[in-house]
Amino acid sequence: MHNQKRIRDYGIEIGEIRTGLLNAITDVKGVKVGHVTLSEGDMQTGVTAILPHSGNLFKEKLIASSYVINGFGKSMGTIQLTELGTIETPIILTNTLSTGIAADTLIDYMLEQNPEIGRTTGTVNAVIGECNDMIINDIRGKFVKPEHVREALNKCDEVFEEGAVGAGTGMLCYSLKGGIGSASRIMDFEFGSYTLGVLVLTNFGILKDLMIQGNPIGQQLKQKLDEVYKEEDKGSIITIVATDLPVSERQLQRILKRTVTGLSRTGSIITTGSGEVVFGFSTATRIPHNEKTKLIAIPQIPEDVIDIAFRAVGEATEEAVLNSMVTAHEIVGRDGNSRPALKDLLEKCNISLL
Repeated sequence: MHNQKRIRDYGIEIGEIRTGLLNAITDVKGVKVGHVTLSEGDMQTGVTAILPHSGNLFKEKLIASSYVINGFGKSMGTIQLTELGTIETPIILTNTLSTGIAADTLIDYMLEQNPEIGRTTGTVNAVIGECNDMIINDIRGKFVKPEHVREALNKCDEVFEEGAVGAGTGMLCYSLKGGIGSASRIMDFEFGSYTLGVLVLTNFGILKDLMIQGNPIGQQLKQKLDEVYKEEDKGSIITIVATDLPVSERQLQRILKRTVTGLSRTGSIITTGSGEVVFGFSTATRIPHNEKTKLIAIPQIPEDVIDIAFRAVGEATEEAVLNSMVTAHEIVGRDGNSRPALKDLLEKCNISLL
């Protein structure tokens, strides 16, 4: 967004379901995204924050779940998300060695808003996703500080940048520059229309496997590139799924599992060293934290129509991954390490995506 050239601007239309107005996770009403980008010399990292709604998430939780496709990762909060089926904090994305500072700052942020935490009620489940950006970023420098996490939270908006920004600053995808990408789909049912949005932090894959709408672009690029990178997939992808579709946590997790179809269509084989973790939430129902005397009604869709959501999440995930690549720009980082941007290589090698 912000006038960035995205995959549809190259003539590539993924899937058959129509997109939302922004074609982003923020098409789900109330969801906002904010970035802080730290890009100078060996420091090539950052923070991305996702607000599921603008109210007090601890007091008004949302139906949520998580799913681990491949568990090579250090994300936080997944156990309680899956067990209790609700989310009670924003989601923070950053690099692997900044997981601790991100969690500590997010906990402080929640404590300030909720003085009852740890006094008259329980504690709080901070949700953090991470990828390892050590090739481009000097990850041992631990550049992310509390003020960066807070700034990302404060910058959350409906319109946000994609590519090498925020948590995606130092990330790689299919041996090229990766980062943040997003997409959305509008799901039409007999009982109404609903939105599903995806945001990805891409840091996975090797060039030879890259596919764009069935076209082996990675193989074509590999044949034309003078420099051959050591191809070893030890990255990760964090996927965030938001929807306003009324679902139970069980139905939501079923939807989260289908993100893998979108990953596979871009060429991913889910390697042993790549962590694929999915977080998801539905804004359809708010769960009051303090309700103990009344039944809580949680509407959910009929099981027989859930395939529409399965298709939507696969399409949006695929498109989000490609958006993360075509919006990214080349960055020179730690020890002069760099990876080219897909958009630059397509022009340099005179390769069409159509």
